[in-house]
Amino acid sequence: MKIRNFSIIAHIDHGKSTLADRLLQATKAVSEREARAQFLDSMDLERERGITIKASAVTVTHTYKGEVYELNFIDTPGHVDFTYEVSRALKACEGAVLVVDSTQGVQAQTVANAYLAVAGDLTIIPVVNKIDLPAANPDGVAMEIEQVFGFPAEECIYVSAKTGQGIQPLLDAICEKLPEPKAPTTKKLRGLVFDAKYDEYRGVVMYVRIFDGQLKQGDKIRMMGTGRTFSVTELLRYTPFPQKVKMLDYAQVGSVCAGMKTLGDVRVGDTITLDLDPAEIALEGYEEPKQMVHCDFYPSSADEEGKKSDFEQLREAIEKLHLNDASFTFEPQHSEALGFGFRCGFLGLLHMDIVQERLEREGGVSIVQTAPTVSYIIDLMDGTEVEIHNPADLPDPSKIKAIREPIVKIEIICPNENIGDLMKLCELRRGIFQAQEMISESRQILKYEIPLAEIIYDFYDKLKSVTRGYGTMDYTITQYREDRLVKVQILVNGEAVEALSLICHRDNAEQRSRAILQKLKEQIDRHQFEIPLQAAIGGKIIARESIKAVRKNVLAKCYGGDISRKRKLLEKQKEGKKRMKQIGNVTIPQEAFMAILDQGD
Repeated sequence: MKIRNFSIIAHIDHGKSTLADRLLQATKAVSEREARAQFLDSMDLERERGITIKASAVTVTHTYKGEVYELNFIDTPGHVDFTYEVSRALKACEGAVLVVDSTQGVQAQTVANAYLAVAGDLTIIPVVNKIDLPAANPDGVAMEIEQVFGFPAEECIYVSAKTGQGIQPLLDAICEKLPEPKAPTTKKLRGLVFDAKYDEYRGVVMYVRIFDGQLKQGDKIRMMGTGRTFSVTELLRYTPFPQKVKMLDYAQVGSVCAGMKTLGDVRVGDTITLDLDPAEIALEGYEEPKQMVHCDFYPSSADEEGKKSDFEQLREAIEKLHLNDASFTFEPQHSEALGFGFRCGFLGLLHMDIVQERLEREGGVSIVQTAPTVSYIIDLMDGTEVEIHNPADLPDPSKIKAIREPIVKIEIICPNENIGDLMKLCELRRGIFQAQEMISESRQILKYEIPLAEIIYDFYDKLKSVTRGYGTMDYTITQYREDRLVKVQILVNGEAVEALSLICHRDNAEQRSRAILQKLKEQIDRHQFEIPLQAAIGGKIIARESIKAVRKNVLAKCYGGDISRKRKLLEKQKEGKKRMKQIGNVTIPQEAFMAILDQGD
């Protein structure tokens, strides 16, 4: 039986998951009765949002020219934040099906994913999807594909994943055009762990692509990265329903259960080999993802006696999720305001949002989250450099020589009429113009260099608003660059709240500070004493707001009488408020920590 391993890649919402559904039905892997929309998207979160978050590996068979072909395909996410998930999937394949929406054309993430596939030396089959829609322009989109990627327009396969039109020619093209798996370089077992998940009953389940040799049930395997050994208890293949098999052969994809109980037993990107006859060289794993957005997670409720502590529950939930999504990091953190929690690093803002929701749903924990920040590199006077993920960790200003911030190269694909507005938006965010290219008569690519801190909050929303939903973007971190950056501290009632501090450009500091204080004023309840809200750079106050005190009318009981009696009561109240202000605590709600997000322009 001939084998073809390929991935389905595309921009978000271009029909990857629907195309995967049709491939399953066309190959009779799923019957009409069993079929449902987004079949491979197993998480409720994926169905609700209509996006793919986790890559899914499936094995089906197709007969072409009298020969049976085994097709192992992986449906991948399309959002920029999940590029790491896509790169892992591509490592397990020899080919890729590049899907482009015939109504929207080539988009930013289409370009990014195609370049990932080209960099991995994969054979690409271009597919124009949604040709059944009234607004479809398949010929125009095929010309765009030719102009941007260089694939001949006549080689594009026109399909409708919704109606099933063009699915059989696509399956034939996959069998004909995609290369066979590369010949094994050794007879000894080598399998790449490209994903893993935790199962309550089986323990850790590894998703593996076999590159060399064979893996049988009962084999004793060794993880080449950690050196630990396990006995294979169960081998599964997904067709797309799990099926037990006795053996995974060369070039096949499946999952391995080996009685792994602890989450530290497996690392995604590791190589498995036989313990008694090990391979000498491990397979090339994955480049570690670079986390660019950081925030703190804390348990929201106080611990109750007799129950497992909320902090322990949060730790367990994060550890389980980390096995399934190795692209975020976590480390213990303590805050005077919020107690014990974790400082987590993410690939982007959507990634952060998805991780929080998955922790709350799958881990059953309620979370308080602080506002996100980016990484900075600090050059110190003694010639050393440190990387910080939290403004609170910034060293003493007297020791700092320079602060460097991450710069991203951003590519925006947009209609011609929005070019001026987008250039203005990029320049407002300290962007430096790089290039402008035409991809069709009506659309262009804009290239800018922009500090990451300027785009992680609301840049994408503003982009969508300016282009009425037609603009898309993709970005990659290129360097860390020095600029006039300062740490702004937020003081509530004279005390610095480190969780609200931020690092920003000196020119924007006052405007950002005023917006944050205005939000805090709305979010913090009035107390029985006046609360000053201040923003400071070092010892200099650059902005201030005040929350007025809740004042009791102490003169209500005085019906006439001498004015000195009233003055005495007011003075007594004034003294009491002064004393209360000195010893009183200000309660800051969770919404205040997210106020930095909605700072506006």
